[in-house]
Amino acid sequence: MRLLAKKAVLNGLSVLPYIKTSLSPGSGVVTYYLKESGVVPYLEKLGFDIVGYGCMTCIGNSGPIDDNIANTIEKNELVCCGVLSGNRNFEGRIHPNTRANYLASPLLVIAYALAGTVDIDFETQPLGNRADGSPVFLREIWPTRAEIQEVENKYVIPGMFKE
Repeated sequence: MRLLAKKAVLNGLSVLPYIKTSLSPGSGVVTYYLKESGVVPYLEKLGFDIVGYGCMTCIGNSGPIDDNIANTIEKNELVCCGVLSGNRNFEGRIHPNTRANYLASPLLVIAYALAGTVDIDFETQPLGNRADGSPVFLREIWPTRAEIQEVENKYVIPGMFKE
């Protein structure tokens, strides 16, 4: 998450206002290493604020969506979806207005939020554009395994789980 969120922000990407975002880590340990690794400011810049722990989001406790958006969904009978890294993918579970839900890795949750749609081919379509108008593709901001391992080795310390 850290590297993708950071690279997205540094490339000028943001999440559109009609996309509901939240973050509910599995435990305080996760929050600890997210903070220690420096990811929290980038996640917050993208709208992924920590709203609680554990099953907050997957049981629908991540907070409301904007009333105008909810009214538009209901009035037009839109099929709107959620993309989450939890385990609740049935209609209405994470929010009454979500009629479809997709389970994805945390990195892909961020990628879909940046794209603003699940109807995207990440290989051929950009997530958005830089300030100069040039496109930003997922492959440009996707962290390498070495980058991920560096963060894991430095910040995700097995001893933290014993505290």
